[in-house]
Amino acid sequence: MKVIEKISEIIGKYMALIVLAVAALALFVPQSSLWINTSWINYLLMIVMFGMGLTMKPKDFALIFKRPKDIIIGCAAQFIIMPALAFGLSRIFGLDPALTAGVVLVGTCPGGTASNVMTYLSKGDVALSVGMTSVNTLLAPLLTPAITWLLLQTTVSVDVWAMFWSIIQVIIIPIALGFVINHFFGKITEKVVTVLPMVSTVAICLIVAAVVSHNAEKIYTSGALVLAVVILHNLLGYACGFGLGKLLRLPPEKTKALSIEIGMQNSGLATSLAGTAFPNLAMATVPGAIFSVWHNISGAILAGFYRKWKNNTKEKSVSSK
Repeated sequence: MKVIEKISEIIGKYMALIVLAVAALALFVPQSSLWINTSWINYLLMIVMFGMGLTMKPKDFALIFKRPKDIIIGCAAQFIIMPALAFGLSRIFGLDPALTAGVVLVGTCPGGTASNVMTYLSKGDVALSVGMTSVNTLLAPLLTPAITWLLLQTTVSVDVWAMFWSIIQVIIIPIALGFVINHFFGKITEKVVTVLPMVSTVAICLIVAAVVSHNAEKIYTSGALVLAVVILHNLLGYACGFGLGKLLRLPPEKTKALSIEIGMQNSGLATSLAGTAFPNLAMATVPGAIFSVWHNISGAILAGFYRKWKNNTKEKSVSSK
């Protein structure tokens, strides 16, 4: 068991590089990953969300009542800033309807578990990050379809009900099941949680490989443009979160959490929803796949910079002695 835990720790540490390598292999040698059926994406994402549920405890939701202002700020920023940036960038770069739908879906999705990991690595407010992710995820069945419809109703047909039900199935039910199991069988889940980074990374890699390999030719034709939009969307999300934290005079640890939470999206969910809500728009799945690769790289780099930013004056004084 210790060997597996060690392997899981190493995989979690180098997740960004692993996902990047898998994406590159799927893009340049698509035959290597065509065996992964795109119909598996929902089930793979359910595994990741179930793992998230296993790590959640009642205290994660208690934060809503202890620090409602922080949670409200994070939720409002998540569902206002990122959708607006996605829609704006799609218009500025003149993306076609399919790619626009994919980019907007990335923007309207909540943050994922990766943001919690990066907040931890940056020495940010992990409790706040987990709280925002949890609340945003619970709000997603209503807000993600609603905002997507508002932004895309004049561009493409949006199946709001299919999106709502897909989020319930793929996100809410697995998280709830994991949460209940963790609550009643905490001692067992404490042992299982140590291998979750490995399981989650494998699932994410399979999702990325499936989408990239099955859309390799289309990515070649518009990959550079989509990559530019994805990078800008992600970086502007970080910047807006940082700027909002500064504007509200939040302490560094909260600003770090807010910046990372806003900039990092549950792109796996966006990829899954693209296939459900826009079955006739194959390219709508591409932005989510590219975002899955990129935000792990940028998040790790940002966490490294934020880690050097001391959280308070007391910490500064201690480090200077």
